[in-house]
Amino acid sequence: MSRSAPRRRAERPPTRRARAADDARAGVERFASSRIPLVAAVLVVLAGLGALVTCVAELGPAWLCSAGSVAVATAYSWALAARTGGRPVVVGTLALAMGVAVVLIDDDSLRTGAAVLTCVVSAVLAVMATVPAVRFLQTVREVVIAVVIAAIGALATIGFEPVVTVTRFEYVTLGLALLGAFALVYRLGAGLHGLGRRGVVIVLIGTAVLALTLAYAELLRRYGTPGLVGTLLDAAAWTRDNLGAFPRPLVAVLGVPALAWGVHMRARRRQGWWVCAFGVTATVRVANSLINPAATLEEAALSVLYGVVVGLVLGFLVIRLDVALTGQPGSRSRRAEEASALRPEPPRTRPLL
Repeated sequence: MSRSAPRRRAERPPTRRARAADDARAGVERFASSRIPLVAAVLVVLAGLGALVTCVAELGPAWLCSAGSVAVATAYSWALAARTGGRPVVVGTLALAMGVAVVLIDDDSLRTGAAVLTCVVSAVLAVMATVPAVRFLQTVREVVIAVVIAAIGALATIGFEPVVTVTRFEYVTLGLALLGAFALVYRLGAGLHGLGRRGVVIVLIGTAVLALTLAYAELLRRYGTPGLVGTLLDAAAWTRDNLGAFPRPLVAVLGVPALAWGVHMRARRRQGWWVCAFGVTATVRVANSLINPAATLEEAALSVLYGVVVGLVLGFLVIRLDVALTGQPGSRSRRAEEASALRPEPPRTRPLL
């Protein structure tokens, strides 16, 4: 006796609720892929920046500082989530609610916490907003864009009027920014197995430079001999008197060179993201550059400018050394190397993941 063929169950047509959910999901995807969110975020940042500048210049009411900080923190949180493949609507709404709550409650601890988060988000977004650079002029452009994003974050950070110990605030924001940057780069760089031997060496060198810079500064501050400390303080004082400011060592020695080398390498190898992660040491220093009440706005701006200039010079030397060691010498091979630097990455306004 032959078996009868199994009957196929007729597919049920989607219900009205399922069709409505599909239509809503498609609408959200179309909205996210359009330029409307980007334009809105830029307008919010510009409005927040205008409010912060007006407040710093003491030309308006005091509440402009808080309003500007909340606007910039919300837009930056949304942009970072969108850039890293997260949920920008959820993150942006949460950041807005938290910012408004901090302003309404008006507690020193909450304002300080909001300032820390704003500083960290600004520093990480500044690095994530960069794109690969084939030539050095493009590298300079990416570093300038990152510094500008972090500088706006610096105004938003002090707009919350935190009550802080300067050294503690700098260490906390630096640690959190490094953790956030490396957590994102771990995904962008295909995990630890995407490092390779070259990437491992780069990470070890960057970690060693960071540790030595921080350890030297701390040991000098606590246990330095009066003669050595006096000599360094005299050199810093001479620089301030004649140039207006002293460049931050971490920005000039590690952060900007790492960011410049990283965006240059990203056009060729994915290990460039691991180098860019150390660039957050520069952007976080820019984002917390106004937290010290003893430093004027002009001095902080000049300190950042000098650090960026020195860092770009060091970055150029590192890039030339990298090209000389890994490529073939000669101008023809250099042009061929630039022409072959076509590693794909999404545009600046699209998600990286």
